[in-house]
Amino acid sequence: MRYPEAPRLDLVEDLHGTPVADPYRWLEDVEDPRTRAWTDAQDALTAERLAALPLRARFAERLEQLVHAGAVGVPVHRAGRAFSTRRDPGQEHAVLRVREPDGTVRVLVDPMAIDPEGTTTLDAWSPSWEGDRLAYQLSTGGDEESRLYVLDVATGEQLDGPVDRCRYSPVAWLPGGEELFYVRRLAPDRVPAGEEQYHRRVWRHRVGADPETDVLVHGEGLDPTNYYGVRTSRDGRWLTVSASAGTAPRDDVWLADLAAGGELRELQVGVDAQTSAWVARDGRLWLVSDRDAPRWRLAVADPEDSATWDVDAWSDVIPQSDDRVLSDVALVDGPDGTLQVLAVHSVDATDRLSVWAADGSGKRHDVTALPPGSVSGVTSPPEGGSTAWVGYTDYATPPSVLRWDAAEPEALADNERAPVAGDVPAVAVVETHATSADGTPVHLFVLSGTGTPDTPRPTVLYGYGGFNVSLTPAYSAQALSWVAAGGVWVVANLRGGSEHGEEWHRAGMRERKQNVFDDFAAAGEHLVAEGWTTHEQLAVMGGSNGGLLVGATLTQRPDLAAAVVCSAPLLDMVRYERFGLGRTWNDEYGTAEDPVELGWLLGYSPYHNVREGAAYPAVLFTTFESDTRVDPLHARKLAAALQHATTAAAPVLLRREVAVGHGARAVSRTVGLAADQLAFLAAHTGLAGSGTGG
Repeated sequence: MRYPEAPRLDLVEDLHGTPVADPYRWLEDVEDPRTRAWTDAQDALTAERLAALPLRARFAERLEQLVHAGAVGVPVHRAGRAFSTRRDPGQEHAVLRVREPDGTVRVLVDPMAIDPEGTTTLDAWSPSWEGDRLAYQLSTGGDEESRLYVLDVATGEQLDGPVDRCRYSPVAWLPGGEELFYVRRLAPDRVPAGEEQYHRRVWRHRVGADPETDVLVHGEGLDPTNYYGVRTSRDGRWLTVSASAGTAPRDDVWLADLAAGGELRELQVGVDAQTSAWVARDGRLWLVSDRDAPRWRLAVADPEDSATWDVDAWSDVIPQSDDRVLSDVALVDGPDGTLQVLAVHSVDATDRLSVWAADGSGKRHDVTALPPGSVSGVTSPPEGGSTAWVGYTDYATPPSVLRWDAAEPEALADNERAPVAGDVPAVAVVETHATSADGTPVHLFVLSGTGTPDTPRPTVLYGYGGFNVSLTPAYSAQALSWVAAGGVWVVANLRGGSEHGEEWHRAGMRERKQNVFDDFAAAGEHLVAEGWTTHEQLAVMGGSNGGLLVGATLTQRPDLAAAVVCSAPLLDMVRYERFGLGRTWNDEYGTAEDPVELGWLLGYSPYHNVREGAAYPAVLFTTFESDTRVDPLHARKLAAALQHATTAAAPVLLRREVAVGHGARAVSRTVGLAADQLAFLAAHTGLAGSGTGG
């Protein structure tokens, strides 16, 4: 192939005594005329190649049906009202609704009504304790900047906003709905240049007041990369504040008695652990923590007695399990009125529900009616009740809501099922384990039409492996479309995720990041050895941190797969901290500012491990120009490096979109992207699209 010309700079920096070449540094500057000309030429090349893919139209048609499946969010109950999201087939975005006590349903926030172009997304929302006011956050064009608004639930009148700089802000209401706690960044002119995305603070805000008059609650003088959490008790007496430096797997936690001066007192500070704390309706301090429990536990303490805040004084309600990971809890009333806990545990990335006594006397029931799949959350009314709502999905079921009742503790009932626009293809799920380089078993979900490796077929291997993210079963239009076309789709539960608790996460971060890439390569080899596929029929796919995963895989093991989709990726691991939110991730990866950690990063950084003269597989980079998390420069630089270096005839293409970012997007945008990705993988793995299963 003839690729757009990309001059190579003779740029070599000395970093802690190590020479580091960066021939495509100029591609970091999106305003550089050379970068503009190069990307325009890449756009033309990619558009021509993707338009010619034989299965693109067929995938688009199938995806149009499957992507337009509905989605229903878990309801949040406040004073008889139930707030939840729902997207029906044909809708570009989910709407936020309220169900009144009499059963009537009204739409409160519809992103498409706000912005018919579909570029506005609903980022977060939180109703007041009385259910009469709603705080919600919107972003536009993929910037994820989250402008905060407040509306009157009964009338729909906007009472406040927009309040800017609220990205990743939780909201905690005080009783009465007149005041709330939230998180907002300092104004750009108050922070050092280049740090505008950091420097958050916790504020106390009166609805309708000028946010410049907000009361500073916490954050002054602390780490500028801190993310904060805030929670209040239903009676308004207790405030909990947490802080984590970037995405570090540890947090500091403070507790304040707002009825006694409101001073924040240390609950957990300087401890290498994560703890979520809140004061519930029974007046106790509840703690979900991996402190001395890497698979997590649920404990209680007395908020009024700081002596019980010491970890040795915590009283376990659900102790750590030896073989499962605690991920979520909801407080419910038993048939006899005693307090119980509905708990979610995960085993090999599949969720289980169980009921526990709140007094610590142990498990009462397993909810045996839960099908194999994923629980996205459990909720219950804060004022109490014997009913809980369970978000559920699996590989063939769009996000739906089930209802649990203490009167039948082992059962579940449908509460609200998400509709599907077309027929969901039959899919068989097989669970298997690969063996990584160091002997560690790696769990895989294998999706196919028959459930047996009767003949090798084109296969997509998908992974993530980082940031404590667990890949549990979830409805995927891409996976279903691929299987319906006769392929095999595989999800790998790699180290770096949370599938087996915090130890599993830490086994795939920092100096142990190579374990993640070894796990992924072992998964690919296992699929070949078991007869599911061949190396010539294997593709790998990942996005964001998963983009780093497949970037490292294609540079370390160019022989493993025939095709790669690398989406919104991190690829220059020497300079990643300088762009987007990179600085918040150095606890996960390490920092080039440290000579030892630079060595870790150079060991696997895809951009720095391209070998001239190697035969690389077909690669499709997909990037989003409004991505404020991972800068598209990463994909530009590696695309240029691979186009220069590869000796293979397989193409290296860069597909970019404008006015869309790293996160949520309109459904039609999802269809277009997914169709291009699947058609590209099909063309380079030999998928004919006959739909014969596999």
